[in-house]
Formats: sequence, C-alpha cells, structure tokens
Amino acid sequence: NLRCHLACPSCCCDGPTTKGGVAENCKSCNFPNCVGAIDGKHIRVKKPISSGSQFFNYKKYFSFVLFAVCDANYYFRYIDVGSYGSSSDSAVFGHSDFGQMLITYALDLPGNTTLPGTTYPAMPNVFVGDEAFALGEHMMRLYSSWGLFIARRVFNYSLTRARRVVECVFGILANRWRFLHSSIHLKLETAISAVKTACALHNFVREREGYNFEDSLSHSLESPNQSGVRGNRHGAAVRDHFTAYFMSPQGELPWQLEAI
Repeated sequence: NLRCHLACPSCCCDGPTTKGGVAENCKSCNFPNCVGAIDGKHIRVKKPISSGSQFFNYKKYFSFVLFAVCDANYYFRYIDVGSYGSSSDSAVFGHSDFGQMLITYALDLPGNTTLPGTTYPAMPNVFVGDEAFALGEHMMRLYSSWGLFIARRVFNYSLTRARRVVECVFGILANRWRFLHSSIHLKLETAISAVKTACALHNFVREREGYNFEDSLSHSLESPNQSGVRGNRHGAAVRDHFTAYFMSPQGELPWQLEAI
C-alpha cells in the first residue's frame, strides 16, 4: 500500500549504495538525521463534473494535488493523491494521514541520535520541506529570507540541497510518464488512479533500472499555493541546533560560505 507506507528511513545525507551513483549524489546533501523530503505538485485535469471552483488552482487551471514523501534514493515512500487544486501545501499535508501521524507523534521514526562528530544533544530525525510547511520537532523548513545572518543562510543552503531530492523525483516521474506533462482527460477517479499507478511504477522501475540524472532536470509540474504557516518553539530550537552544527567544525562544509 504505497499511500500508507513509510519505509525504514534512509538518511538524506548517507543512503546505502545503489545503482547509478544515487547514494553518492545524496551524500553531498550533508543533512544528518534527515529521513525524507516532502512536497506537493499540481496534476492538471479537465474540470471535474459538478466541482465548482474546488479544483481551480491559483495558477488558473483545474488540478488535483500529488503530495509525496521521498527518500534519499529517489523512491516515493508515501503519497496522497486527489486533494483539491485550490488547497495549499500546508492544508494537504495537515489533512493527510502522514501529516496527522507526524503531528501526533504516531510515525514509527528512529529514536533521537547525536549528529556526526558530536556527543550532545540527541537530535530528532526530521523531514525537510519548503515554507509552506509548519516548523516542528520533526519538520524542518527554511528561515525567512528577511535579514538573515550567515549561520541561517548556511542552514537554508543545506536544507535546500536536501529538499531537492523530492524535486528530482517529480522530474523523473513526469519525464518517464509523459501524460503528466499535459492535462489528463479522464474521469477524476480514473486520473487519480493513473497517477497512483505511475508512482508505484516509478518505484518499480527505479529498483530495476536505476536512475538517470538528466531525467530529473525539468518537468512541468507546479507546486500548490505556499500560504505561510507558523511553527512551534520546540521546532525552532531543533532548527537552531542544526544551524549551529552546520557552522561547527564537525558539520561545516569547505565550500558553504562561497555557495551562499
């Protein structure tokens, strides 16, 4: 059951060796304790019957949302397909089984562990997402871009590199299953089933044939509306610990100051 399955996490900075050098590519993310990247994309469809404006998105076309959690080896680990195109990323996340389980601490995540090269504190395993998702103990997002000092800019750089995994997966999906590049002219239920099938086949093909980086470079899928949501103080403290780690001798990268 792909929709409800969250596999044993493979860290976005240190996944097992796989075909095509994917783990080596993900290793460069350098975001320890990261167990997945999350995002949503619009799937263009013809207007569903008697749906009013529910599926009409901010980009001015009809769509439903593919919400996904992906791991460091470019697999889908959870999908939620079919939310209204008018919904924001945060709304889709909040109403999904995954979002509810993450918020209520019901996900079977590994226990807290120290970051590489450190002995304290024990840090939670986290997912990474964009500004649409609320900051929490297990959900990291970017700092606001207003008035950032260097340490926070380095954190944003590190998170962005880890989060690009899910963007690559959407690119691979759309470029392999070309029907996703245009509007799907099927009944809504059939279109949703087709997208779920494409995601399952993506994992199957990924397992058998490996990964071609060029397949991920471009796609026509657009993100849902990113209405901002507030985080909590515990999540802010976790993010601050990661920020300090990325500036420490144990966590810094030789090129990070040049990259920001």
